[in-house]
Order: sequence, then C-alpha cells, then structure tokens
Amino acid sequence: MTRHDVPKTALELRSTLTGDGVVTLGIEQFEVDDPTGSQVVIRVEAAPINPSDQGMLFAMGDASRASAVVGTGLPAVAVPVSDGAVAGQRGRVDQPMPVGNEGAGTVVAAGPDPTAQALLNKVVGFLSGNAYAQYRTIDASQCLVMQDGTDPADAAAAFVNPLTALGMIETMKTEGHTALVHTVGASNLGQILNRVCRADGIGLVNVVRSQEHVDLLREAGADVVCNSSDASFHNDLEDALRSTGATIAFDAIGGGELADTLLSAMERVAGEQADGFSRYGSDTHKQVYIYGGLDRGPTTLSRSYGMSWALGGWLLTPFLHKIGKEAVDRLRTRVADEITTTFAGSYGMVLSLEDAVDPEMVKRYAKMATGDKALVTPQA
Repeated sequence: MTRHDVPKTALELRSTLTGDGVVTLGIEQFEVDDPTGSQVVIRVEAAPINPSDQGMLFAMGDASRASAVVGTGLPAVAVPVSDGAVAGQRGRVDQPMPVGNEGAGTVVAAGPDPTAQALLNKVVGFLSGNAYAQYRTIDASQCLVMQDGTDPADAAAAFVNPLTALGMIETMKTEGHTALVHTVGASNLGQILNRVCRADGIGLVNVVRSQEHVDLLREAGADVVCNSSDASFHNDLEDALRSTGATIAFDAIGGGELADTLLSAMERVAGEQADGFSRYGSDTHKQVYIYGGLDRGPTTLSRSYGMSWALGGWLLTPFLHKIGKEAVDRLRTRVADEITTTFAGSYGMVLSLEDAVDPEMVKRYAKMATGDKALVTPQA
C-alpha cells in the first residue's frame, strides 16, 4: 500500500448515549488505519439503513422528536431516550459507538497477505458494524467480492437481507418444515424472500398491512398474500396455510397479537387433519420466530393451540455461526452471483452523512416505512 492512496483522516457517524437520556448521532473525524496482514481499506460508497441498525443509531429513543445539536462543529442530531431504555443499555453510556452493519465500496489498499492483495480495486460488500464512514479498514474475510462491473449501490445490502432470507429458508428445512410465513412481505427483505421462494419452489405466505402492499407483491409474482387489515384476514390466513402447508413463521412485528394469530391459525388447520380429539391439541409442531421489533409492545399469547408449539427469537449472526463456514460460503456465493436479480434491493431515499443527521430526514428514515428505505452514500 502507498499512503497517498488513502487519506490519513476521514469522516464517520457515531452514536453516543448519555446517562441523562439523550442519544446524539453525529459526524466525527477519525484516523484511517493502515492495513496489515490480511486487512484491506475500503472506500465506502454505499451503506443501507436496515431496521437492525436503528437500535444502535438511536438507542431505542423516540426519533420522531429528533432535534439539531448546535455548537458542536460537525453536524449532529439529538434524540430523547426513556429512563427505562437507558437502564437497559448502561454498557454503552458515554461510549461513542460506530454504526452501520453493512456497506459496499472499492478496495483501495491492502495488507501484504495474498488474500488481501487479491481484492485490490475490487468492488466488495462487507459486514462490519461501522459502515457509515468514508473509509473502513477490515479483514478480507469480512468482504464479499462482487462480479466485475457491479455498482456499489447494488452491493451495499449484500449481507443482512439476502442472508436473512436464505437463513430463514435453511432454518425451515433444518427443522423439518416445508413452507413458511413472513409477516413483512412487502419490505425489501420480504421481496427478496419472495423471489428466492419462487425460484426454489418453496411455499410462502406473505402477510402485509395494506392493499398497496398486496398489489406490489402480486405484481412481483407472489402467489399467496394476506392483508392483515382486511376483515377476512383470519379466514384468508387459514386458507393460505392450507394451500401451502406452512407451519413456521418469521415475524418482524414482535409485539401485539400477530404471533398468537399465526399459531392459532396453524393449529386450526392442523386440527382438521388430526385423528380424533386430543386435549393437548394436534401433533403438528408450530413455530414462530420473532426477528424484529416494529411493535415494541408486549407479545400477547392466548395459548389456544395445544402443546406442540414454540415461540422464540431468531438472529442472523448466531445462525451463521451455527451452520459453519462451508454453509455460509455457499450462501454468500449465491448472493454475489445474484446480487442484481434475486437479491436486488431498492431505496426510497439516498443520504449523505450530513443528511443522515438532519432531524427531518431522521424522522423520516426512522419510521422504517415500506418502500422508503435509506441508502447512505458517505462520499457525497
């Protein structure tokens, strides 16, 4: 590496939670580390704001009350955080935290190791936890090399959503299910999952919350879509479960009664196929995994679905550790090969680092509205 290829300092976003209940998201300057060994330096050109980024960005604060911070030099925004949320995050109080799970860019410098040198001038996606920065020094193993000519904006979301979609399907298969339910079917992740299931011949029940989202998925070729806002939702859901045989669901809503509704509908459908009555319900195992928290309220369960059921949490990183390197490499290869087709994402707004700390933009992208996902472009 030659030092003139990379600036000595660059800009990044950092999130700092204070003990008095304020989280500040601001632009800060940092020193760009020289790469050593198998490390590379990436000129970061695009990084998405995923729902999984929101907790680190705003520390469970109320982003609808975002306000500009004055007198700090570089731009920053402040968001109030409740006492309860602060108490649950004491480990990060007064600690400036880098943010951004994933991104993409061009490798502009590399350490002497051959695995690093092989990535020079390549467009790569990467998973790092600190992607909202102009440059990043990371190990080559954290990079996913794209085909020549790939736009970094296309590669920016090569990890979280694609691997989550594939991980859901791998989990479904491993646990003995043959079809699945997804509760945010029209999201970027939901659209990717729909494309994967169609390509692989897997039954998928898409649950959405508006007719607009129904129309979007229908246009994308989805076979089964249920609108939870319709009066007929419960009957529609049972029909969908009958036609697909889905007995596992992945729920991004989390709070409220949706998980209960899914388990209840699965049990009613399973009961139709049972041999006689049992006080313990059907023998069909019904599984709901909560992997998001769009509703932060309590999860309400009626327990009206026998005893063969389970509710748990699902996260991508533990799943990847569980399946091992060979399986992860197989999934990553598929993502790189199909990044502009099966795993393509879309964005409702493109933000500079300064835009990302503008109070009005924060209020917008923190809503996590379907079709309005944000892409940060640190070089802008």
